[in-house]
Amino acid sequence: MGRLRTRLAGALLSALALTATGCAGAQGSGQDSPQGTAKAAASAAAADRVEPLANPAEPQLPVTVRSSDGAKVTVEAAERIVPLSGSLSEIVFTLGLGDRVVARDITATFAQAEKLPIVTRNHDVSAESVLSLKPDLVLAETTTGPEEAIGQIRDAGVPVLVIDPAKDLGDVGPRIQAVADALGVPAAGKELTKRSEDRIAAVRKGIPKSSEGSEKPRVAFLYLRGSASVYLIGGKDSGATSLLEAAGAVDAGADSGLEKDFTAITTEALAQAAPDAILVMTKGLESVGGIDGMVEIPGVAQTPAGMERRVVSIEDGVLLNYGPRTDQVLKSIVAQLYADSDGDAQ
Repeated sequence: MGRLRTRLAGALLSALALTATGCAGAQGSGQDSPQGTAKAAASAAAADRVEPLANPAEPQLPVTVRSSDGAKVTVEAAERIVPLSGSLSEIVFTLGLGDRVVARDITATFAQAEKLPIVTRNHDVSAESVLSLKPDLVLAETTTGPEEAIGQIRDAGVPVLVIDPAKDLGDVGPRIQAVADALGVPAAGKELTKRSEDRIAAVRKGIPKSSEGSEKPRVAFLYLRGSASVYLIGGKDSGATSLLEAAGAVDAGADSGLEKDFTAITTEALAQAAPDAILVMTKGLESVGGIDGMVEIPGVAQTPAGMERRVVSIEDGVLLNYGPRTDQVLKSIVAQLYADSDGDAQ
């Protein structure tokens, strides 16, 4: 399971809007309820597009940067860029350099990238496909593979910058800056980092305050793939803890003592987690037949979340990215989680 958290963001994606289907009634229908209201608020939040900086900088190259795998990488040109994850593509486009990207990973689901050829599915990189596009820079993550493919690209003389994968909110700025430095636009990296962090802070200010003596909502992150009979609950290393804590919630799986990234769902594990709400990826919820299908998973219906049918659903391609659109993800979580709160969750 060591690499599963990274794989989750790329599973079974197509170009979709950044919307939330959760908190609606059965089969995700928009009923007149606090849950339906949350769905409408989240769906209206933003289309599945990135927002580039207003005045993109021209890359100043060559530059030499250090890759996360220890190698020194000299970037002499950045006219044909191939990011091997959706998160890295998002950063490049948001820096205003999307017109230089010539291919995408399947997890790059936002509108500006949808017409680019897919050359990799994160852990299934096609070195031949990448090299056929004659890139002058490839951006990868430490979990990108197979290693043989990355080595083949490097052996062909193409600079490959490897960047640590995202794990929590603290990674937003460093990942943006690492990409910006490699592209020769360090000032733009600082600008985008500040914009991203300011927007996240603004969302956090709008989280309803808990009344005296009340407990924070407990939220369990479930990874569901009904077609493959995969039902997992996130623990300490799932990648969702930081988002849930930023939303003023408790990661129920981690708090119940689950140390691994993901553990098979059992009635006992769910009872121990006792979530008030369940966080899922949109495609995962659809794969089990919506909320009606989810509560049929053993143990779910007996939790407070299952009894209240309280679900927070976020589009697969952005939930764990920890990048320039994380404020939108956080805003959607907050809007759904506090839909029936008297406070201001906007």
